[in-house]
Amino acid sequence: MDTHDQHTSFIKTPQQLIVVVLLSFIIPVIAIILLVQLVLSRPGADPGAMTPEAVAARIQPVGRVEFGAPGAAVGARTGEQIVKTVCATCHQAGVAGAPKIGDKAAWGPRIKEGFDSLVKDAIKGVRGMPPRGGDSSLSDAEVARAVAFMANQAGAKFKEPAVKEPAGKPAPAQTAAAAPSDGKAAAPSDGKAVYDKVCMACHAAGVAGAPKLGDKAAWGPRVSTGSDALLQSVIKGKGAMPPRAGSQLSDAELRAGVEFMVSQAK
Repeated sequence: MDTHDQHTSFIKTPQQLIVVVLLSFIIPVIAIILLVQLVLSRPGADPGAMTPEAVAARIQPVGRVEFGAPGAAVGARTGEQIVKTVCATCHQAGVAGAPKIGDKAAWGPRIKEGFDSLVKDAIKGVRGMPPRGGDSSLSDAEVARAVAFMANQAGAKFKEPAVKEPAGKPAPAQTAAAAPSDGKAAAPSDGKAVYDKVCMACHAAGVAGAPKLGDKAAWGPRVSTGSDALLQSVIKGKGAMPPRAGSQLSDAELRAGVEFMVSQAK
């Protein structure tokens, strides 16, 4: 009885036998079809992939350098250019009470003083602002353009003096402390020029806690961190000081300015 049970087939009915026979034929056929499709379905080349346009798109560089038009010459800069490169250092954030750009409430009383009065204050310096906003390379006309541009952002209707092509030799105020603007590395001797152009606006009077030039007590802890750390603080901005001190100077120029100020505190 036990021997008979061990050899008993799982096929009990004719229908089961038919199913088994059919499957024995169908499964190998399906397997062969799938194998053939796999062999024949190799990826083919895109007919449009070899066109000149497609090839150029694939081999184009990851990045590219574009050269724009050179900046305006000293004496011929617009009010907007001067505000972005000089005035924004304090007026963007309202450092030391400087009226923020576009703040109508802060600019209102000043606008009432009149355009000429505002320009004279900007040229001579007023309260925490040094003469010419700390940039001695600015001509009187450029200062006037910057004043007009900022005041007009707050509702004034001052006429910005027209930009004239510089003729002949530039005025002394235009060349006295002009910092390099061609993007080349500033030599160590240019550090004072960088300070006069950008840093003096806050560091001459200690605006918003900026350590004054030559103040050994204030500079001591900063000098101990090293020139690299000081440079990174200038590049990234710290406290009330905006990134790059609100300028468009290169890293090398900023380093020259930092090293000059550090040298005055030793």
